[in-house]
Parts: sequence; C-alpha cells; structure tokens
Amino acid sequence: MTQLLEIAAAAARLIVDEGMEYDQAKRRAARDFGARVELPDSATVEAAVREHIAIFCADTQPAELRALREVALLWMERLAEFHPHLAGAAWRGTATRLSALRIELYADDGKAPEIALINAGVDYDVDSLPAGHGPGGRHRREPIPVLTVASRSAELNDIVTVHLIIHDLDDLRGALKPDADGQSWRGDAAALQARMAGAAA
Repeated sequence: MTQLLEIAAAAARLIVDEGMEYDQAKRRAARDFGARVELPDSATVEAAVREHIAIFCADTQPAELRALREVALLWMERLAEFHPHLAGAAWRGTATRLSALRIELYADDGKAPEIALINAGVDYDVDSLPAGHGPGGRHRREPIPVLTVASRSAELNDIVTVHLIIHDLDDLRGALKPDADGQSWRGDAAALQARMAGAAA
C-alpha cells in the first residue's frame, strides 16, 4: 500500500469512527508520516471511507444514513425559500450517525436565512468558512457564513449537527457541476428523495 493510500485509510477510520471532517482527518492521519508528507485528495479518502464502511459498518450504516437524510429533508423543507441543497457525506452516501449535515443555502441577502431562524425561534451558532470558490466556481473574497443548529433524530435517538452554509444566489447556477466521475456534489430536496427511494428499493 502506498503512503497516500495508507493516509487515506487512516483518515477514513477517523471520519467514520470519530465523525471528523475530511481535511482535519487527513491532517491528523498524516502526522505519523512527517511534516512534509503529501496528502491524498478527497476522492481517494472517500473511496477509503466507502471501503471502511463496507467492512466494518455495513449492517448499521444504511439505516443511519437514511435517518440523517430524513433530518436533512426536514430542514430543507423549513428553509425551502433559500433553495437548499444537501452536500457532503449525507448526500454522497457515506454518512454515519457521527456525521454532521451540510446544507447549502442560496440567498440574495446573506442575513435572510439567519432572520428566518430567529423568526422561527431556532437557536443557532454563527461561524464561517474561509473565503474561496463557491459552488458555482465564483471566488468569494469574504468568509462564507455558516449557521449551525442542533436537531434531534428520533430514529438515531441522538442530536444531529446541521451546518447551514450560506452562498450568494448567483452561485446556484453552477452548483450542480459533477465530479470527475460524473457524480453530483449536492442535490435539492427532490433529488435527495429520489436517492432515498433508490436506496430503499
């Protein structure tokens, strides 16, 4: 096994077993290999995550994934005016009960989703992602706002962390560009329901 694959496998264990995000898991997994080691790309890590799930979590992960997607649908329905799209592990099918949900919102007014949560009496935390390229490929000079809420899942009997990531409405046009394998990085509520129906069939 090459060093990159070893790091990817170690990162996969951290992602599945501890609920780490990809970037954090890659850096943690690489520590044992030295400061200047090359990190695997996210596609390599995702493949390792799928392999880890197939070996160690095949009997529990599908139900956990469905429960997380049900929570995602609930929030996507609540925030439908902001064109919500599910991204991350829950969309790609690699989430477990420890995974946080990533729901991307698109709004002309970046404060509008926050106001909607306030009006609904929802408690939330405010954070941000570094400036960079949005889903549509447009460069953002300012940090990307993130609102984080806690949502209980009856199926999991646990609290699910939901990150609401707020993008400019113009980013929506390029949001569905596929990855190198032709798979989408995110999907709206209808696409998520279709994916859930396919998994249940």
